[in-house]
Amino acid sequence: LNGEKEEKRDIGWQPEAIIVPVLFALIFLVGTVGNSLVLAVLLRSGQMSSTTNLFILNLGVADLCFIVCCVPFQATIYTLDGWAFGALLCKAVHFLIFLTMYASSFTLATVSLDRYLAIRYPLHSRELRTPRNGLAAIGLIWTLALIFSGPYLSYYSQSELANLTVCHPAWSAQRRRAMDLCTFVFSYLLPVLVLGLTYARTLHYLWRAVDPVAALSVSKRSKRKVTRMIVIVATLFCLCWMPHHALILSVWFGHFPLTRANYVLRILSHLVSYANSCVNPIVYALVSKHFRKGFRKICEGLLCRAPQLVSRRVRVAPTSARRGSLTHDEKCCPSPEK
Repeated sequence: LNGEKEEKRDIGWQPEAIIVPVLFALIFLVGTVGNSLVLAVLLRSGQMSSTTNLFILNLGVADLCFIVCCVPFQATIYTLDGWAFGALLCKAVHFLIFLTMYASSFTLATVSLDRYLAIRYPLHSRELRTPRNGLAAIGLIWTLALIFSGPYLSYYSQSELANLTVCHPAWSAQRRRAMDLCTFVFSYLLPVLVLGLTYARTLHYLWRAVDPVAALSVSKRSKRKVTRMIVIVATLFCLCWMPHHALILSVWFGHFPLTRANYVLRILSHLVSYANSCVNPIVYALVSKHFRKGFRKICEGLLCRAPQLVSRRVRVAPTSARRGSLTHDEKCCPSPEK
């Protein structure tokens, strides 16, 4: 985990032992619930014939796996004295972290290309934007993610350091610098360039394609909505991961002394980058009325079922009372026979 355990002991400043795990727990809760709702809405609606929905589903899977595989273990850095999960998990956790990070960034870039084709060439792109090709693209995304994240299976290892069991980089400094630079280029720089170019061309086309004379008010509303969505999509990913990569590049190619201020910056960079997996469900799902209705249905269903389950176990209503009035559960979710 990038040697942060040793750094923390050297600095001797540990209020993060309480604050940071709480923030990680909040990210874990929001991200797990948000991405789970996205997956539930997509799978229950049965609208997997759309390539956009397929990519959103894949993005939700990648973000959910990222949060589950990363956040709990990263939080232990600030609460435990050493690595307590064994040599296998030391390698597997970091491999899964980078695997899902690559899958998320590649999926975002693919979504931007899909949206550009759908808006710029709505008719000609139908033959290309099919569910079969969408699944093929998802398979390619995970294959590339496996290739780029594979070296991290040997990047980290478990060892004994100062009477503590730690999980830290095992490669030489030169190999680690080259690997971190490749990760920056392929997981961040290139996807951000793709996002910027495709969304810029999409905005340019939308701005010029809409006839202001034929439908002025509709044009304004459409432009505002699309612009808002594009800005959020293009900037949040860039901004959330920028501090993390900037600090890594500063360590290898700049000056990054071990001070309290820099230690706090490293913690904040982790928190902000992980938070990106929490906001993606909002950006890619809540802008859609379909998802909002799906979220509402799922939440209402859960709220209705919870009192029913409790009442069935605890309350035994008299027959006369049941004939005379409806219970709260029956009003909320009436049974089919009624």
